Amino acid sequence: MTNGIIFGVSNLFNLFSFLIILRIFLTWIPSIKWENQPWNTLRNTVDPYLEIFRRFIPPVGGLDFSPIIALLVLQLIANFAIYLLLTLR
Repeated sequence: MTNGIIFGVSNLFNLFSFLIILRIFLTWIPSIKWENQPWNTLRNTVDPYLEIFRRFIPPVGGLDFSPIIALLVLQLIANFAIYLLLTLR
């Protein structure tokens, strides 16, 4: 039972990381209309988390490095959550 929960939590973090990476790559395509689905859902899912880091990390030379920090923090949180779940079983 506990292994299934750990697997599920790990997959949720991996899915969110994938969505962040997908969002980053899609910003390189200028013709995307973010108001249309599924792009609007992707933006509404990922951007609130990314905005936390964009407030503190300004773009440098037109490049936004905040998603890199956001991914690193997400990995730290995922590792900590999985560690806690492993110690609780």
